[in-house]
Amino acid sequence: MAERKPAIDTGLVKDLAAILTETDLTEIEIEQGDLRIRVSREMPAPAYVQAAPVPQAAAAAPQPAAAHQAPQGEAAPARSGHEVPSPMVGTAYLSPAPGAAPFVEVGQTVKEGQTLLIIEAMKTMNQIPATRAGTITEILVTDSEPVEYGQPLVVIA
Repeated sequence: MAERKPAIDTGLVKDLAAILTETDLTEIEIEQGDLRIRVSREMPAPAYVQAAPVPQAAAAAPQPAAAHQAPQGEAAPARSGHEVPSPMVGTAYLSPAPGAAPFVEVGQTVKEGQTLLIIEAMKTMNQIPATRAGTITEILVTDSEPVEYGQPLVVIA
């Protein structure tokens, strides 16, 4: 005769699922005696990772190169000054809060270590400091723009 397995407590599973939702966890597991229950869920990608669908007509049209990227086959534009690269992938913010004054502006003199902008990565705001003293000659990103590791952010002369 086959051994009968205990019935699963669906109320417990629902409670565990509610805990996942309330705490933004992706997985929870409990063990009681011989019974082990694991509940997991997929998290949506952050907004800066999600891509909007591109209409077919727009996809076929040539896209202009971004200000910080050189067109294919051409060298990156020569900039006079020191480029401050992004130390991480994330979203760049030019001011400490929406509607607040930006950390720096073109033409402003900065000291080494002064905050130039912040990059949000994994829900953490990371201050990006000036790597040298000088004058801001270019700001190469816009507010709330996704940035890549090594991408030039600011030019200091």
